[in-house]
Amino acid sequence: MSEGPEDQKPAGDNLESLLPIDEHIEEGQDAEGRKVRHRGIYLLPNLFTTANLFAGFYSIINAMNGNFYVAAAAVFVAMVLDGLDGRVARLTNTQSAFGAEYDSLSDMVAFGVAPALLAFEWALGSMGKVGWMVAFIYVAGAALRLARFNTQIGSVDKRYFIGLASPAAAGVVAGTVWAFSDFGIKGSNMSFAVALLVAAAGCLMVSNIKYYSFKDLDLKGRVPFVAILAVVLVFAVVFSDPPRILLLIFLAYAFSGPIQYLLQLRRRKTV
Repeated sequence: MSEGPEDQKPAGDNLESLLPIDEHIEEGQDAEGRKVRHRGIYLLPNLFTTANLFAGFYSIINAMNGNFYVAAAAVFVAMVLDGLDGRVARLTNTQSAFGAEYDSLSDMVAFGVAPALLAFEWALGSMGKVGWMVAFIYVAGAALRLARFNTQIGSVDKRYFIGLASPAAAGVVAGTVWAFSDFGIKGSNMSFAVALLVAAAGCLMVSNIKYYSFKDLDLKGRVPFVAILAVVLVFAVVFSDPPRILLLIFLAYAFSGPIQYLLQLRRRKTV
């Protein structure tokens, strides 16, 4: 017996009935403030987020296998992808609550677990229980940093991060491992210094120290021609010695917050 048009179901519903997976439905508001329900997720920004998650997982696998320079490089690749997913979502107007939560979970893997395990496998493991405790401090700091960031969206100045951003903290840890392991230096020979660095990065993430976020930079507007020359120069400098240059950049950024904080305290005392 043939089915009429009213008896036929859309292909998407037929596929959904075959798979034990519920469709994602998200509530939001339209331009007039009315509640609307959106079915499905945006593909493009979540592709970048998935690539970010994969880079973090790839870093973990290589760290466990002793490929420290590959694991560290994968963390920096994850940073690029993490920066792209948010900007792509804003440029294409495809932001969603699902994307924001997925991005945070991916960041936890790429910038929380991966750098901590990388540092542990390279240097902290030789310290026994102290080593894994220091690694856990970093992981906990990253988790708390991301949770606090999600709850403060819309209530803080977008020009500044409260606490060191997790990608920057990961850059400090991964850059340290990459820079020194590239010279053939064993992490066990400098385990104490690495422990202090990892613990400090974890504490800075949950601190109230402000860091410039660079979110007020206008990437869509016109700039002087010399700006593109400056970008070319930056790329040339970074790729001349990626491990050391990237480490110096992220160390400078990590120290910029405490330095600005101390300068502000000094100004208050002199007023």
